[in-house]
Amino acid sequence: MLFNAASTTASETGAATVDSATYDAELANSLGADDYGMHRYVMALLKAGPNRDRDAKAAAELQRAHMANIRRLANEGVLVLAGPFFGGSELRGIYVFDVDSVEEARKLVESDPAVKAGSLVMELHPWYGSAAVKSINDVHKRIAKQAP
Repeated sequence: MLFNAASTTASETGAATVDSATYDAELANSLGADDYGMHRYVMALLKAGPNRDRDAKAAAELQRAHMANIRRLANEGVLVLAGPFFGGSELRGIYVFDVDSVEEARKLVESDPAVKAGSLVMELHPWYGSAAVKSINDVHKRIAKQAP
């Protein structure tokens, strides 16, 4: 969760309040933020699947298809964050979906070629995070020199 300590003060009830000079109601509304600047998402934990034995050429093709699917979902605005974990463990990466339900996220996950091939499996969880997460793809496009 993101907090800006300089812009919060303690109210008489002990709860922190945001400095009204920094609060942007239009931005909060456009991002679907609640009163805490937060939003409900669905997080997918990508794990190594049972079908990982492929020759180098087939593995590279599957990875290209996996990345193309990630770009498609991001361009559609339903995938707001994705990335791998370092270290080569069974936990391979995450997706964060801006969807209304775990079932909707499950349908999106099932569109991933790596999931279809059994190279990855996904574990889905409702997640409550900053509404600002929705801005990551727009910012990323402005700072990346190369597409993954």
